[in-house]
Amino acid sequence: MAQRDPKSKKIIRQQNETLILRAAEKVFAEAGFGGAKMQVIADLAGLPKANLHYYFPTKETLYRRVVEEIFHIWLDAAAVFEASSGPAEGIGAYIDAKMEISRRHPAGSKVWAAEVMHGAPVIQEWLETTLDTWTNGRIEVIEGWIRQGRMDPISPRHLLYMIWATTQHYADFDHQVTALNGGRALNDAEWTDAKAAVKRIVLKGIGVSSAEIAALPDGPD
Repeated sequence: MAQRDPKSKKIIRQQNETLILRAAEKVFAEAGFGGAKMQVIADLAGLPKANLHYYFPTKETLYRRVVEEIFHIWLDAAAVFEASSGPAEGIGAYIDAKMEISRRHPAGSKVWAAEVMHGAPVIQEWLETTLDTWTNGRIEVIEGWIRQGRMDPISPRHLLYMIWATTQHYADFDHQVTALNGGRALNDAEWTDAKAAVKRIVLKGIGVSSAEIAALPDGPD
């Protein structure tokens, strides 16, 4: 029997892991860690349960991977801070990125929210180390813009909390958003309008000029 080449094995592994992680996001979001069953995740992924355990030996291993993935997606979204010339561009792009994460990874966001609301039994160390360091770094950037007179002297920490709460609302409460949108999910144009509205409200609230806000792009599709 011909041996499968290493490159092909790697591709298959990546494909299977992606199937499992997307299924696990959905099941953990709906049932929580305690209620989630590995068999249900395997069925949703379209793989035998034995395959699931080959890639992720335990439910906790899989759960940690799901949480870690959404955590790093959120951290990567903040790279725009360092590359931006000021708060209109930096905070505006960050809001765009966070809204897109809520649009494309709603289940992952719900898993994260549930984990934190239950006292962060799995991710407490990340909150106290990686997220704390990341947050302090963004605070320094925002404080620099305040010193330059580019925005009002507000609390950077509470600004970040407000952005997180607002952008993640579109994922964590997507059923409510849909219900209040005539029973249908937001379409592309409505997402564009939502991102623009959140950016305008936040940026005007921190004293960014109307001209700078008007010059912003709508954000990624």
